[in-house]
Amino acid sequence: MDADFADLVEAVGRAVDLAGVAIIALGALAATARFGLDTRRRPRFHDAYRAYRQGLGRAILLGLEFLVAGDIIRTVAVAPTFASVGVLALIVVVRTFLSFSLEVELENRLPWHPRPGQSA
Repeated sequence: MDADFADLVEAVGRAVDLAGVAIIALGALAATARFGLDTRRRPRFHDAYRAYRQGLGRAILLGLEFLVAGDIIRTVAVAPTFASVGVLALIVVVRTFLSFSLEVELENRLPWHPRPGQSA
């Protein structure tokens, strides 16, 4: 495989990883700032805390999607080996479990259950 192509794919993978990290960091910062404002406005701390956790969780979920995409780009696009695909599969399984766990916690329901007020 051409070295220039491999370098380009590696650079794109790193850029996507960087975007994922930036999304998590900026999302955490934005959720924290919103939490600070909400604790002044909302009479109940619990409501502000729940909104904070949801905002932070959404940022983490989106960032994880970018991190998985970066891993896929770097692993599959440049001469995949059985070992590298196996490592990628393990990373995807762990991150998928984290995403699933966060989604359940944020929505307070399993993904295949209808939202409150929705018909099945």
